Amino acid sequence: MSKAIRIHEHGGAEVLKYEEVDPGRPGKGEILIEHSAIGLNFIDVYFRTGLYPPPGGSLPLTPGGEGAGKILEAGEGVEGLKPGDRVAYAVGTGAYAERRVIAADRVVKVPDGISDEAAAGMMLKGMTAEYLLRRTFKVKKGDTILFHAAAGGVGLIAGQWAKHIGAVTIGTAGSAEKVALAKAHGFDHVINYREQDFVEEVKKITGGKLCEVVYDSVGKDTFEGSLNCLKPIGLLALFGASSGPVPPFNLGVLAQKGSLYITRPTLFTYIASRADLVQSANALFDVVKSGAVKIEVKQRYKLADVAEAHRDLEGRKTTGVTVFVP
Repeated sequence: MSKAIRIHEHGGAEVLKYEEVDPGRPGKGEILIEHSAIGLNFIDVYFRTGLYPPPGGSLPLTPGGEGAGKILEAGEGVEGLKPGDRVAYAVGTGAYAERRVIAADRVVKVPDGISDEAAAGMMLKGMTAEYLLRRTFKVKKGDTILFHAAAGGVGLIAGQWAKHIGAVTIGTAGSAEKVALAKAHGFDHVINYREQDFVEEVKKITGGKLCEVVYDSVGKDTFEGSLNCLKPIGLLALFGASSGPVPPFNLGVLAQKGSLYITRPTLFTYIASRADLVQSANALFDVVKSGAVKIEVKQRYKLADVAEAHRDLEGRKTTGVTVFVP
């Protein structure tokens, strides 16, 4: 038996229960992992509250989308992986556990030079930044981008990566400390949305030219303003809803604002195939190993303190990468 976090009903952080759970043995094409670090992400909150339905549609559920550790046992038919290998992954749920069984084709080997904590804290966030910047909208040198929640986990990685590409990077953040943090991670301009109108500030920064793309994980509170920051034929990539889902929307407004595009991407579509997963992970590992993107673990919690971690995340008390250390 090992310890894991389970939720038996949707609700606040209090529904997260620290329990003994049998991880089981790996079957065909599966491996048993012992975690050394587990990542915390806002999507974990969505599964906890029920905003996103649980995989399979039923409870109980073990949340957690990313982790890293070593392989304890490999099931029948697993090739290229063996006990003792360091691996990391990003999936929907199941990571909040000391040990877990997972499909072998969903993990990647962690290269030398990248710690387990960094790997656990960057797989979901880092591959999200990868697909947003390199595939949802292929950012090129000279493009102007707006990234909301610039001091968050995805934002700190995306700011560095976009700057490395050569983009003009504008971010938003909610405090002076977060503004400073975002500026230290690749953002040329950071707007304190609690004190400034981010649309007006974007107009000033760009001389009225606005942005090729806006990356928005906030949702309801920023949606309309995000559209107003786009050039004609610009793209809004709405990849989260930390302030709540966007209400029903008249698509005719996109025409009025300049033939705009909106997409609602998710990481798991972009890494659905093994080839896409490996490509995305390798691109992330390469840019981190080059030094262009630095992964800094800002907060660490014990797995048993998961409720405190969720409250801090929802209260916007965390920045950057947060990991659980079982």
